[in-house]
Amino acid sequence: MGESARRAPTQTKEGRDVGFEGSPWGRTVSGQPGWSDLTSAQRRRLVGFGLIRALARTTVLVALYYLLPLGRFTDVPVILVTGLLILAAGAAWQVRAVLKNKHPGVRAIESLASTLPLFLLLFSAAYFTMASADPANFSTHPLTRTSALYFTVTVFTTVGFGDITAASDPARLIVIVQMLLDLVALGLVVRVFVGAVQLARQKAGAGPSVPPGPLPDQGNDQR
Repeated sequence: MGESARRAPTQTKEGRDVGFEGSPWGRTVSGQPGWSDLTSAQRRRLVGFGLIRALARTTVLVALYYLLPLGRFTDVPVILVTGLLILAAGAAWQVRAVLKNKHPGVRAIESLASTLPLFLLLFSAAYFTMASADPANFSTHPLTRTSALYFTVTVFTTVGFGDITAASDPARLIVIVQMLLDLVALGLVVRVFVGAVQLARQKAGAGPSVPPGPLPDQGNDQR
């Protein structure tokens, strides 16, 4: 069997002929199955592994939150702005990863499960740092790391039990920033990830482009 027969084009489910890598009539075909080609067990396993990876990242972030010497920092606005810029850069990288992933829906879930805890821990660290610098910034004395995380989550979920409140203008300004960014996190960020998933699926559904023209005669090579 000749070289042309070994590199003959394959046919996709949509009826398009797709060549192997290096062929003059097609492009490289990935051997990784798409979402529709997976069984239910494989889908559950894929989602489960993604959530486990996100849980592992969150565990590391929580450990760093409790272990880092946050009380030594004093310039809270600079730290908060720097952290938000890092968070935005990380979210942009996650969106690119979703666009390039074979299973964009699973990758988006994993990305959101990793980005949201980082967002909450960032503001929790800011509140704890402010309380360490001046206990009068909050109504609870002292404001522990767990109390700061609890307060951050209540602000994020708009529950507002009132047991911990911002007692100074600088603390209230940080809370206002978090509330405004909460709307962005719940609205814009989720919408961006959903749009990235839809775009990635559209690209995958379009399939690789095949240049026009007749394909080589395979029968002559096999003789």
